[in-house]
Amino acid sequence: MFAFLLFSIWSLTIYSAAFSIVDESNDRPIIGILAQEVRSPSPYISYIAASYVKTLESAGARVVPVMVNQTEEEYKALFNSINGILFPGGRSNLVTSLYARSAKIFYDLAIEANDRGDYFPVWGTCLGFEELTYLTLGKLVLTRNNMRDVALPLNFTDDAKGSRMFKGFPADLMTDLASESLTANSHKWSLAMSSYNSNVELKKFYKVLSTNSDGTLEFVSTIEAYSYPIYGTQWHPEKNPFEFLKAYIPHSPSAVRTTFYMAEFFVSEARKNKHHFQSEAEEQKALIYNYSPVYSAPNSTFVQIYYF
Repeated sequence: MFAFLLFSIWSLTIYSAAFSIVDESNDRPIIGILAQEVRSPSPYISYIAASYVKTLESAGARVVPVMVNQTEEEYKALFNSINGILFPGGRSNLVTSLYARSAKIFYDLAIEANDRGDYFPVWGTCLGFEELTYLTLGKLVLTRNNMRDVALPLNFTDDAKGSRMFKGFPADLMTDLASESLTANSHKWSLAMSSYNSNVELKKFYKVLSTNSDGTLEFVSTIEAYSYPIYGTQWHPEKNPFEFLKAYIPHSPSAVRTTFYMAEFFVSEARKNKHHFQSEAEEQKALIYNYSPVYSAPNSTFVQIYYF
């Protein structure tokens, strides 16, 4: 009887261990946010708007700032320590800036990793969205238009409903996104639908989930890659709950819910990645908790900024 009991306990232990391996989930994801150069005279080299950090933290992720002046080897080490990366909006040059150099290194590493089964998500917002199109195609195909400081509803395509990005959104929120001006736009360049349709490589790589128009030009506003966990929005999901210096930014309950569901989706993608720092001390040293955001109003478009 005692031997049978020991065997039962042993069997249950083996079963539980096997189940935990199969069902293992990364519930402590860490996402990198790419910094970019400070353009005006400043004692600092780079910055990240705090709204990006807060958005990811609100969905259960921690954040590591990705500095723009690191070596390729340092970037590779960091890539193997984090669970995803976000390319934020801004004004950096898409080809020649340090932002662009860093983004290309991480984009290439992500493609290589995903090709060998190492799931690593990438997100681009506004400038980051534009950077993704350049990195995928290898050339600039953007069209100049003026979509500064305007909120818009999304014109969903047929691909949106079955997309990874939107499949977890409540039906009422999808209705609101399609009928209310919930997405904040602040960009001078766009990927025109005509440019997307004329570039076979872009069409093969990305599906268009939504479009918008400035009254003349129809442009792509939301994308996700077919075969990679790579996503982009020309609009700014992070602004709705956290940026209050511009009157056009929506703060309604549906606008704030939009931010949360976008964040929850990307963080859920990062949970699928198992990268980790080599030690707790190394992890703690890298986290953005080591820096303090600065209240930057009224001479900024951001309420708070991290400077590096």
